[in-house]
Amino acid sequence: MMEIFDKGGPLLYVIAFCSVLALGIFLERLWVFSRLRREFQTLAAEVGSLVENGKSAEAEAVCLRTRNPLAPVFLAALKSAGKPRDQIKQEAEEAGSRQTVFVNRYLGLMSTIATLAPLLGLLGTVLGMIQAFNVIAVQGVGTPATLGGGISQALLTTAAGLSVAIPVILLHRYLSSRASLIVLEMEEHSLHLVNLLSR
Repeated sequence: MMEIFDKGGPLLYVIAFCSVLALGIFLERLWVFSRLRREFQTLAAEVGSLVENGKSAEAEAVCLRTRNPLAPVFLAALKSAGKPRDQIKQEAEEAGSRQTVFVNRYLGLMSTIATLAPLLGLLGTVLGMIQAFNVIAVQGVGTPATLGGGISQALLTTAAGLSVAIPVILLHRYLSSRASLIVLEMEEHSLHLVNLLSR
């Protein structure tokens, strides 16, 4: 493995780092999304029960001590209780739009990695070809052994860049769809609370 990295040049290490970073983001977001869905259901059930029993103050206290993106949305709706339904809904939607930043955290970085990896591979290809042509300029046409270093670097970095970019693009699309589902669940839970507060 180290021999491959030595042949690929320094850019191969950068591409490898990008792959590790992308994998870390994927696993972190996957864990967060799974946890959020469970917490949403628990919080929605607890707050909904308190509101139905006329305990809005207790519901606000629950939201204040809960750390997930749905709690500030519920809190905004609860603080608007008594106002017209459209105004309560607007307050909840504004709070929800701010919380989507947390849900989509690191997805932009993952998209950047997917774009950057093949470009790094292309850069490695160019540098490898420059190295090969420098050998030709100094030694003439040379032999496969003398040209092999530059050509090997060119092929390895291209393959590595594409090997990282393709799965990262797929993982990013998957996480983006999961994030959209999380945001949709937030909207559904907040709309249910708005309906309870508007009765």
